[in-house]
Amino acid sequence: MPLPEELAHLPTTEQPVSRAGRNLQAAIGVGLGLVGIVLASLFVWRPAFLGVLVAAILVAVVELTRALRKGGFSAPLVPSLVGAFAMEVLAWTRGPTGLLTGFLLTAVAVLLWRLAGGPVGYRRDAAAGVLVALYVPLLAGFAVLLLVPDDGATRVLAFIATVVASDVGGYAAGVLFGKHSMAPSISPKKSWEGMAGSIVTCMLVATPILLLGLDAPWWAGLVFGAVLAVSATVGDLAESLIKRDLGIKDMGDLLPGHGGIMDRLDSLLPSAAAAYLLLTALAPA
Repeated sequence: MPLPEELAHLPTTEQPVSRAGRNLQAAIGVGLGLVGIVLASLFVWRPAFLGVLVAAILVAVVELTRALRKGGFSAPLVPSLVGAFAMEVLAWTRGPTGLLTGFLLTAVAVLLWRLAGGPVGYRRDAAAGVLVALYVPLLAGFAVLLLVPDDGATRVLAFIATVVASDVGGYAAGVLFGKHSMAPSISPKKSWEGMAGSIVTCMLVATPILLLGLDAPWWAGLVFGAVLAVSATVGDLAESLIKRDLGIKDMGDLLPGHGGIMDRLDSLLPSAAAAYLLLTALAPA
């Protein structure tokens, strides 16, 4: 859930805007609403979070598929949506084996579905469909795996809070101290100073959650925070690269001031896999 980073001209409006030309009031309001939905679904009834996640993933699959079409890639949508739903349900009911099985079946379904479109562009479109399945529902499935244990709500909270800390800490440090660009051709506002801020902030947020909520050793939060700062930044850069290649600013426009669902998930998706693997080792359920 990264903060806006691309510079745009200020619009002619009295509403406060960010440096990316977004309406700050709308962005803050939507952001607080999303936080409220996530927290309520996590701590009132855990399966409700699964429902929220599945809904977000289905919308994200549609957004990514439509964005890819602007670049000439016709990823099959129907098998991607069915497979995305199946992957999250299988992750909840059958664990890692179910998630992997769901991905493999989805990939096969995408390949078979695209056969009806003929040989022209088959490899391009089929590869795009498999990419959608891997990038969105497969990685999101690790968040479902985090949710499964009895302390799953705390595990998901640790994961999401740390990613948010990465975005906030990186943005603040980048604005205040950023001088050395990290990837100027992909994301000009990303700096090494901002990366350092992300790592420090992630450690500060992750350590008390893992120590008090998951009974992990004190140093586990430092490792967890540092790794998720890197995975969140990589996810942010990866989506920025895709959008630049496609020539678009946002994956969608569903969330005022934010863009699309995919624009909020880019840092979270790879971090979900990293968080699951790390917590399995550092704080076994």
